[in-house]
Amino acid sequence: MGVDVMKAYLVGGAVRDHLLGLPVTDRDWVVVGSTPEEMKAQGFVPVGQDFPVFLHPKTHEEYALARTERKSGKGYQGFTFYASPEVTLEDDLVRRDLTINAMAQDETGALVDPFHGQADLNGRWLRHVSPAFVEDPLRVLRVARFAARFAPQGFRVAPETLTMMQSIAASGELAHLTPERCWLELEKSLHTPCPAVFFQVLADAEALSVLWPELADFLHQSPNALVALNDCAASGAQVEQRWAQLWVGAEVSLLEATEQRLKTPNRYRELAALAARAWDHPGLKAHHAGEVLALFERLDAWRRPERADLFWSLLSDSPGLLQQAYEAAKGLSAKAFVEAGLKGPEVGRALAEARQEAIAQVIQSAVR
Repeated sequence: MGVDVMKAYLVGGAVRDHLLGLPVTDRDWVVVGSTPEEMKAQGFVPVGQDFPVFLHPKTHEEYALARTERKSGKGYQGFTFYASPEVTLEDDLVRRDLTINAMAQDETGALVDPFHGQADLNGRWLRHVSPAFVEDPLRVLRVARFAARFAPQGFRVAPETLTMMQSIAASGELAHLTPERCWLELEKSLHTPCPAVFFQVLADAEALSVLWPELADFLHQSPNALVALNDCAASGAQVEQRWAQLWVGAEVSLLEATEQRLKTPNRYRELAALAARAWDHPGLKAHHAGEVLALFERLDAWRRPERADLFWSLLSDSPGLLQQAYEAAKGLSAKAFVEAGLKGPEVGRALAEARQEAIAQVIQSAVR
C-alpha cells in the first residue's frame, strides 16, 4: 500500500464466502496501524460518518481503520467507536457478530482466525464471537438471516448463541430497532434459499412474538405457511410473491397490523393483501360473480396482466377456476360497446356487466 506501518486485511463475508467456495461479491478491508490523515495522503477517499471508512482510489473497495466499540446507549446504534494506530486486528475482529464473520486474510492470502471461525465453518455452526454479542439487538435478526441464507449448506445456530438471542429478546432491546431496519433484514431474508428459516429462528429465539406478535400468532395457527414459503422460494418466485405467499389464508387484520409495524413498501402490500383476501375466495364458494370481478379489479388485472400471473402463482394448489374466469372476462373489450353507439361512462358500465356475466358463466359451468 505504499506505507510500511500500514497493513490491510480482507475481512468478514469475503473471507467466509471464499472458504465456503461461494462467489465473493463484496470485499471489505481493515487497515491496522494508520490514521485518517495517512489514509487521505495515500489517496483514499473518506466516506464514513460514524467512524473512519475510506474508498480505495482505484478499486473503490471499502477500507476501514481498525476500531473498538463500547456500548453507550440503547439499540443497535448506541455504540461509541474508537480508532487509532494502536488498535490491533484482533481488537477489531472481536467486536463482530459471528465467528464465521470474524476471520481475516492478509495481502498474501494467509488466514487470521483468532476465534476459530474456520472450525465453525467446517462444523456448520453460527456461533457468537464474544459476550458482547448481547449488546446489539440487531444481531438477533442478522443471525436469523444468516441461518436462512446458509441453511442449504447445513448451518444452524449454536445453542449458546440461541440462548443469548433469547436474552436479548427478554431485555427489551428489540424495541429500539427501527421498522425500516427490521424490514431491511426481513427483505434480505426473503431473497435467501430458505426464507422460512428466518422466521423459525426468530420464533426459537422468542423474538418473533416481541417484534411482530400478529405474524407470530398467524404462524402458530398456520405452521404450513412456512413450508409453502420455502416451496415458493424454491420455485424461483419473485420476492414480492414470497412475502405474499407467507400470508395466504391469513386474517387481513393480522397482515395489516404486521405491515404497519414494519412500514412495508406498497409494492409488497398490494399482492399480500390480495393473497390474504382471495385464498379460498368466498365469491367462488357462494357463486358471487360480482365479488370475483371486484377481485380482478383490485388486481388491476386488465391493465397489468403480469399481476394476475403473480397471483395465480400464489394459488398453485387450486387457481384453475379463478384463472378460467379471468381469461373469459379478459377476452372482452370496450371496442364492441363503442361500435354499438355507447359513450363515456356507459361503455365502462356495459363492459363491467359483460365481464361479470362471463365470470358467472364460468362459475355456473363449474358447479353443474
